[in-house]
Amino acid sequence: MSDTPRAEPPAARPQAAPSPGVAVPSREDAASGPRPASLVDERGTLIERLGIAVTHVSAELAVGTMPVAGNTQPFGLLHGGATAALAETLGSYAAVAHAGPGRAAVGIELNATHHRSARAGTVTGTARAVHLGRTLATYEVVVEDEDGRRLCTARLTCMLVDAR
Repeated sequence: MSDTPRAEPPAARPQAAPSPGVAVPSREDAASGPRPASLVDERGTLIERLGIAVTHVSAELAVGTMPVAGNTQPFGLLHGGATAALAETLGSYAAVAHAGPGRAAVGIELNATHHRSARAGTVTGTARAVHLGRTLATYEVVVEDEDGRRLCTARLTCMLVDAR
C-alpha cells in the first residue's frame, strides 16, 4: 500500500447551456421530431461531469464543446479519455438523429488519434458523417482547440437498432 495521498475527484461543474434553438433528438419524441437540448436530461451522466455542451445536432453533423479545466490528466494536459468521450458523445447524438423514429444507436467501435493536447480553454468537437446506412452510421470527429489547431481525429461507428 502506498503512502502517496490520493487526489479527490473533481467536483461536478454545471453544464454549459447550448445555443438557443438547438435541437437534440431523443427516442421519446422521435415521432414528433427533435426536442430542444435544454429538455434532454443529462443530469448525472458523463456528459454533465465533463462539462460537454452539445450545440448542434443533425444526422450529418454534430458540434459540441468541452472545457479543458477539470478534464486533465496528472501532467496538466487534456485527458485523451475525455477527448474520446466528447467524440463518442457527438457521433452518438448524430447517429440517433440518423436512426429515426423508433430506433436507437449504440457505439460499436471508437478509435482516436491524439495529435497534440491542450492545457487550458475550451475544445470544440465536430462529428461529420462518413457513412449513413440502414444498420450502421460512421462519423469522423475532429477536436480542435480555441486556435483551430487539431488535437484529435476520431472515428465512431454506431449500430442502428430498434429502440426498446
